[in-house]
Amino acid sequence: MTTYENGTHLRTDVLVIGGGPAGTWAALTAARNGANVVLVDKGYCGTSGATAPSGTGVWYVEPTPEDREKAMKSREALGGYLADRGWMQRVLDRTYANVNELAAWGYPFPVDETGYSHRKSVQGPEYMRLMRKQVQRAGVRILDHSPALELLADEHGVAGATGVNAKTQAPWRVDAAAVVIATGGCAFLSKALGTNVLTGDGYLLAAEAGADLSGMEFSTAYSLAPKFSPVTKSAFYSWATFYYEDGRVIEGAGSQRGRSVIARTLLTEPVYACIDKADDELKRAMRLAQPNFFLSFDRLGIDPFTQKFEVTLRFEGTVRGSGGIHITDESCATKVPGLYAAGDAATRELICGGFTGGGSHNAAWAMSSGYWAGEGAAAFARKQGEHASQRGARGLSEASGIPTDAASATQRKEGPHVSEIVKAVQDEVFPYDRNWFRSGIGLRQGLERLDRVWSDVKDGVQAASEHRVRVREAAAMTATARWMFHSGLYRSETRGMHRREDHPASDPQQQYRVISSGIDEIVVSSHALANPSPIISEVSAS
Repeated sequence: MTTYENGTHLRTDVLVIGGGPAGTWAALTAARNGANVVLVDKGYCGTSGATAPSGTGVWYVEPTPEDREKAMKSREALGGYLADRGWMQRVLDRTYANVNELAAWGYPFPVDETGYSHRKSVQGPEYMRLMRKQVQRAGVRILDHSPALELLADEHGVAGATGVNAKTQAPWRVDAAAVVIATGGCAFLSKALGTNVLTGDGYLLAAEAGADLSGMEFSTAYSLAPKFSPVTKSAFYSWATFYYEDGRVIEGAGSQRGRSVIARTLLTEPVYACIDKADDELKRAMRLAQPNFFLSFDRLGIDPFTQKFEVTLRFEGTVRGSGGIHITDESCATKVPGLYAAGDAATRELICGGFTGGGSHNAAWAMSSGYWAGEGAAAFARKQGEHASQRGARGLSEASGIPTDAASATQRKEGPHVSEIVKAVQDEVFPYDRNWFRSGIGLRQGLERLDRVWSDVKDGVQAASEHRVRVREAAAMTATARWMFHSGLYRSETRGMHRREDHPASDPQQQYRVISSGIDEIVVSSHALANPSPIISEVSAS
């Protein structure tokens, strides 16, 4: 057990791990429900994560039957009919209320000449700055630059977490009656904007506690981006034409359904784009909605509306995928008592099925699931009584064998460096011919390699003693890739964003969720849908 001399030791009702939209909504809601709350963030709450540096759409839909029906129907086929309409309705209702509350707090939604307030998108910097302010006003204690390294638990369930201050290396421990994991997804350090802190840490924490994951096969999210930029805002490419290097148009290529054509072309040659279908009014709207999209173009003197520029598909994994920690009820609880999950750390299959909801659905899910997880965690903490944060809980990292203290994190003097582990995992998940275009043979071979990487991580890797966080990140990325490939191998069909070259059609008998359990030995099983959507026709994402 880590000692806490010169460190921080706190006791609270609810601990929230992660300071993005889901985490801040969870912390705020738990505090409003009477809980004492501590929030720890790997970065600086309000500026770190995928939302903070960008503009994003929000699945904000007026509460009319026609609008709501259209909104729910729009993604069902793309998602392979795995979404749940009951959850869709809940998210639409909660998002509508939360966005309206943002407006009441003073978020500057644009207002048109008729006086109508447009609330279907937010600018990340303003949004997260406002959320941090509201969390602080609610009395939540924030520990910035404080990544969590392991959860704590006793025989009654999860009971807090330990971690380290990334700047001072001082340890911290927070004993809590309930914990919300809102650490985001895993983009495998692909350099997509805002994802440098999104390395699957929450998945590993949850799995060490005994929680399951769901939908990890739906993790093949590659977003279009200029080759020279980290900005992965794919919506604008709906108005783009794609070209071969010699100037010929790539037939069938597109932002949503034609992305596979782009991926297949990129296997052998470069691809260029020009957003040449946008009119002048749309161009102005694009610059207002996503100003950071244009920064790299402006610096390089490129007009993306009239000049071709080289594009790539940057891997975003489960950040824009739909898999994550499996939740078991409407409070966003896991099967582990006292542990809740929200935002990209939790599965989004409930509203997206097997296909990315992009920023819009993810933003709605973050604020909604964060709200419910905070509410649920506060209620759980109340039931435990006033001494629930004084349980003498122990650390759970022994479940994976991945160390959390500086001494044992670097126990192997000979062997792979932590950077080599990261590179080995990236070599499995980045290539289109390994992870986008999947096959049974390819997934098995990938798992064999990833299992060897996992053994290396458990044996110990070379890293400076102050880099224990990097060791845990490498382990989390390795574990995440193994859950992804095991789930992808189990689902022997093409559905949503999961593409099997050896099973190119959807199988009506596989309209279920795929649950992955365990860390060393991963067990995969199917889970019947509570409210399955009727399959109108077989659909596969291109």
